[in-house]
Amino acid sequence: MQIVTAELRPCRQRQADPNWKFARATVAELQGWVIILTDSEGVTGLGYCHAIPAITTHGPGAEAALHFLRPLLIGRDPAELGAIMDLVEATLVGNRSVKAAIDMALHDLLARRANVPLSALLGGRFRESIPQSRILPIKAPAEMAQSAAALVAKGYRTLKLKLAGDAALDARRVAEVRAAVGAEVALTLDPNQSYSAKGFLSAWRQMERHDIALVEQPVPAGDWAGLALVTRSLPVPIEADESVETIADVLRVVEGRVADVVNLKLTKLGGVRNFVTAARILEAGQIATRMGAAFGPALLQGASAHAAASLRQLPFACELSEHDHILDDPFTPLPIQDGMIAVPPGPGCGIVYA
Repeated sequence: MQIVTAELRPCRQRQADPNWKFARATVAELQGWVIILTDSEGVTGLGYCHAIPAITTHGPGAEAALHFLRPLLIGRDPAELGAIMDLVEATLVGNRSVKAAIDMALHDLLARRANVPLSALLGGRFRESIPQSRILPIKAPAEMAQSAAALVAKGYRTLKLKLAGDAALDARRVAEVRAAVGAEVALTLDPNQSYSAKGFLSAWRQMERHDIALVEQPVPAGDWAGLALVTRSLPVPIEADESVETIADVLRVVEGRVADVVNLKLTKLGGVRNFVTAARILEAGQIATRMGAAFGPALLQGASAHAAASLRQLPFACELSEHDHILDDPFTPLPIQDGMIAVPPGPGCGIVYA
């Protein structure tokens, strides 16, 4: 069987809150792309290309890269997935979110052809549902506290606060959210690289009293020494996110014990194959793994849920429910129940066009 068509469709989505902000950008909308691979028997596989300029790429760039790579797929047997992706890697440098879309679509096509869930191709699943953490974008402390209380009322038991690098104001954000949600809700912090290592160690003294469960990427991505310093100095788990974009980065974390946790995303690493490789390296190195937020439609979150389900250990809540505040989703719903997402049933990633 061969791939006979590789169709591209735009997937433009608005944020319910057009002022949704984190330390590096305001994200008013997503300009992603969907690639649809169809084989000679009419079976299709879907992949999503994440396109947020401050994180991966922008929409026109993603479209151009997908058009450039599409001829490499036509006429190939998707069972040659590894060889196809090696060719894709050799043909275009970088563009990990673009490659992730192709890799995702190939895996989805193979799983649908075999009539098995995507997680079966990843070694099977260890869980049927994934606990979720919801993100609080940067707002005034009182607004963040109000949003936090509303999310807890929906059933979420873990919240992640975006911080901005202003220690005094960030400490107020943490304090007001904790007061609003009580002691039973887990809080994690994500400064998105907005502190120096010593700056965050100083800021931590104002935040630690609020029982923080995890801190994600407090220092710039390239400051490996600073990340290691924070990891060694603080009693809370420190997570690497922007510092880890390749398999080589994953290995570097393990070899140097640079972080306690690594944030994995299909879009960041270049697809399902690299996700599995990264997860196995981290497991062998006894570094925890967490599935972080990659904004996109239910298609992306469904595939990510299958990936998360294949992890032997998942000690922290994941962030696959952010599609809940993004509009114009063209795919079948991925419901969130009491802060949990069930792994979608059916073949492939379990998500199709509505």
